[in-house]
Amino acid sequence: MKNSKSLNRKICIAPMLDWTDRHQRRFMRIITKHAVLYTEMITTGAILYGDKDGHLKFNSEEHPVAIQLGGSNPKDLAQCAKICEDYGYDEINLNVGCPSDRVQNGRFGACLMAEPELVAECMDAMANVVSIPTTVKSRIGIDELDSYEHLHHFINTVQQAGVETFIIHARKAWLSGLSPKQNREIPPLRYDVAYQVKQDFPELEIILNGGVTDLHQAQEHMQHLDGVMIGREAYHNPYHLIETDRKFYSDETPVLSRQEIAREFIQYVQAQLEQGVYLGHMSRHILGLFHAQPRGKLWRRHLSENAYKKGAGAEVIQKALELFE
Repeated sequence: MKNSKSLNRKICIAPMLDWTDRHQRRFMRIITKHAVLYTEMITTGAILYGDKDGHLKFNSEEHPVAIQLGGSNPKDLAQCAKICEDYGYDEINLNVGCPSDRVQNGRFGACLMAEPELVAECMDAMANVVSIPTTVKSRIGIDELDSYEHLHHFINTVQQAGVETFIIHARKAWLSGLSPKQNREIPPLRYDVAYQVKQDFPELEIILNGGVTDLHQAQEHMQHLDGVMIGREAYHNPYHLIETDRKFYSDETPVLSRQEIAREFIQYVQAQLEQGVYLGHMSRHILGLFHAQPRGKLWRRHLSENAYKKGAGAEVIQKALELFE
């Protein structure tokens, strides 16, 4: 198995269901050239029996890009991992953290934290058929299985399958009684637990997820951990990541203004429109570009009101930019 630390995961952009598609990742790539981008969770069934291309196709500019799989059948996961490697992904990540009902019904996501031996079997099956890194994204516990001893046992068991990188959402998950949204907000954040994992497993790469909203916080966490994964804040206020490459990757390329980012994305949009992609599927990801800026609401409102009209093209984004300026 390729050393999973060969990817620089100091800053990762989280897999977010229904949000992180290839257009959103292409937009993020204008803001940061180096952060590792993740797909939303894609189930093994969707890949094996659904529209492969629709689920797996991505733009070459997105590298480094990781795919997150949802599943619990080692054979199916191995088959999907091979397919994903052939598509060109840089990492395969197994979701052991999502608490949604539809995920539990398929016996994957956070409920797998109760079955570390099965997770180890799944990871081993994937690592045996691909040469790219295979990683795990988990919670710190579920339901009553929330002691540190249980988490320690989970990580110890799974690492024996050759896993070197764990992305830990520093909240437990309640599998019944809380919605996925509540599970992102109600269980308290326990950064100390993630720090303890790194102390106990110094040889592993431990990436922190949960509640990180800016690069200053990321730097503070990196005094204890190897990297940080940022989720919703990267989506709602993407420009706050503009210093990522300078701060974490020693890349001194001049920082783009919000307007320059918008203009570069317009070029991408024009090329996609020619391939028949619907404007609204792309413009929804850039609503937050002028977050908290004077006149930023004009940008947002114009896109929201016009991107979904029949025949809408790149001129909608152009006009929104003019209104802002």
